Amino acid sequence: MKKGRLYGISVGPGDPELMTLKAVRMIRRADVIAFPGKEKETCTAYQIARQTVPEIEEKECLPIPMPMTKDKERLEQSHREGAEKLLACLKDGKDVAFLTLGDVTIYSTGWYLYHLVREAGGTGELISGVPSFCAAAARLERALVSGEEALHVLPASYPVEGGLELTGVKVLMKAGKKIGDVKEALIAHGLTACGVQRCGMEGETVYRTVEEIEEDAGYYSLFIVDP
Repeated sequence: MKKGRLYGISVGPGDPELMTLKAVRMIRRADVIAFPGKEKETCTAYQIARQTVPEIEEKECLPIPMPMTKDKERLEQSHREGAEKLLACLKDGKDVAFLTLGDVTIYSTGWYLYHLVREAGGTGELISGVPSFCAAAARLERALVSGEEALHVLPASYPVEGGLELTGVKVLMKAGKKIGDVKEALIAHGLTACGVQRCGMEGETVYRTVEEIEEDAGYYSLFIVDP
């Protein structure tokens, strides 16, 4: 029997109209729709894709729970278990589309699983999408970088002080519960920044200044720090 292929599919930052034509085509073609989480009803990536590809509801689903933790051992274990589930589907000859928010190559759970599946001999393809920081810059009606400016993308759930000292524009992603610390660090460094919470999704909030940033802003918050 021919083995299936794994497609790591980027669904974009939130607006279903920002999904690529290729992402839509591969979702329609897949036999199984995999996603991070326990239920499709609470999976943001699935709900974005459903708006553009309603027939996704008729396909077999493969939920892959992923703990929200920095515990390396727990994360590695969940990645191994997820990869095993994907490999079982591929062994049965099914093509699997793993949905991931934003782009699959940027701080993505989908990348870890894809990498493990490829290491185990599976085949597949990564389908790129619109990164959240590009969508946020467009929403804020500003250039992300221009001229000779450098761009640094930083995971804001980790200490950002060192990164804030870099020359160029800084993008702070996935601050989570650390938003208060991020705001405090921006003020302490005297930096100007703007940002978007839930860009392209229901409940979107735009922050034009550091002072406007809400310390209880959600996980899907992104900030662009000026040079």
